Amino acid sequence: MHANEAVIDKFYSAFQQLDAEAMASCYSDDIHFSDPVFTNLQGVEAADMWRMLTSKAQNFSLTFDGIRADDASGDAHWIATYTFSQTGRTVVNDIEAKFVFKNGKIVRHQDQFNLWKWAQQALGLKGLLLGWTPFLQNAVRAQAAKGLQIFRSKK
Repeated sequence: MHANEAVIDKFYSAFQQLDAEAMASCYSDDIHFSDPVFTNLQGVEAADMWRMLTSKAQNFSLTFDGIRADDASGDAHWIATYTFSQTGRTVVNDIEAKFVFKNGKIVRHQDQFNLWKWAQQALGLKGLLLGWTPFLQNAVRAQAAKGLQIFRSKK
């Protein structure tokens, strides 16, 4: 196993245990994270997002596979299943991750998933009917950003 594959494996194994500190230890101090909801997190913001998500996780499970990495980059596939706290609905989020490495740490982490599919699961009929629209997607992003801001203010 390549050393950077081991970093990815450590990251997702820690995630399975909801261990945000171990996840954060895989990131460089200047990490850049993005996904369809959290579109531009830098440095400690990214680690705090994982701290927030793991601290609020309900009925959580995670599987991962397809880890591949070389000296510079890597990718993985993961599926998170959890209860979305705002609605009590079960979400099964299927995610493709891409990574960039420097000095044995992740410096860029980009997750891709279908936000409309996520909204259908998390929000029900509202997500089905409006989840594809920029209006609802931007509202989801704004709510997530607000939640992260509140979480960070309580640290």
